[in-house]
Amino acid sequence: MKLKKVVTALALVLPSASVFACASCGCSLNTDIGTQGMGMTEGWTLDIRYDTLNQNKLRYGAKGISQANAALTPNPKTGANAEVEGYTQNNYLTASLDYNDGESWGVTGVLPYIMRNHGTFGVYDGSGDLPPTPGEGAYSSKTAGIGDMRIIGRYFGFAEQKDWGLQFGVKLPTGARNQTGTLVGGGAVAVDPGLQAGTGSTDVIAGIYKFGFINDSENWGYFAQAQYQAAVMVQSIPGSLVGVNGNPGGTYRPGNAANINLGVNYQGFENWVPTLQLNVLNKTTDSGTAADTWATGGTLAYLTPGVLYRLTEKTQVYANVQLPVYQNVNGIQLTPSYIASMGVRVFF
Repeated sequence: MKLKKVVTALALVLPSASVFACASCGCSLNTDIGTQGMGMTEGWTLDIRYDTLNQNKLRYGAKGISQANAALTPNPKTGANAEVEGYTQNNYLTASLDYNDGESWGVTGVLPYIMRNHGTFGVYDGSGDLPPTPGEGAYSSKTAGIGDMRIIGRYFGFAEQKDWGLQFGVKLPTGARNQTGTLVGGGAVAVDPGLQAGTGSTDVIAGIYKFGFINDSENWGYFAQAQYQAAVMVQSIPGSLVGVNGNPGGTYRPGNAANINLGVNYQGFENWVPTLQLNVLNKTTDSGTAADTWATGGTLAYLTPGVLYRLTEKTQVYANVQLPVYQNVNGIQLTPSYIASMGVRVFF
């Protein structure tokens, strides 16, 4: 029996880069079977998803750069040499609970649990060998905790086929921002705001999606989604971090993020549905007195093959691998070689 092809869209929005806080992770993957044209009827859906990516390749704009050359590159915002980051290993476990009335509206709650290890060489002081040994500001950190929650509403009652809809929602500052790292020379240091579990901001989210079948085919489906997220309320750096390694506190506003997802799927098999996506993320630089206003944000594009498999009538599993086809970052940043995702979805 083929996967049931229905036209009721869930528009379940799963984690994007702005949820993950880390500016260059670029995870704009769409694993929503509603916007992919394989949505189900009214009721509740629980989705548990795991994402992993290791940011360990330095880029300067659209090109790779060595640690040695990065250490000698000036940061125009500070006048000093650029910070040389070593790695950022990210793992995310995200729970999404969705309700769809089966007629025209629905709502989704998304809550990530973030596990992140980060290490930086700091700023090269002009002495010693290159690539740089840990210099001023070199530290390592480990993050584990709940990130920022998103609540997304949608309306899809415009057309009888219910094959397109609008998304509207909010991101709430539920993630902690008081993480500290350990300096190489000893002592605590405040972790960069963009690497905390939460951004401290309240964001608005708006989007649109459309799906259908190519040339009225019974098996070849297409989907498209565009979403925009922007912070509208920000908070100062928490008092618990003021004074840590001379940290004076300040403000932080994450950059605005725009995601575009285009994809096709093949529904001709009994239980398997292969998919192929193009995921594009554009993020502006962060701002605020505590923000890195040079080496955050950029434009990233990924080609993403994936597959969905139906275990039972109400349980599905899926896996995807995002492969970078274009990475153009602001300043010098770490980027991943790939992003792997897998998950399970249960309807009840």
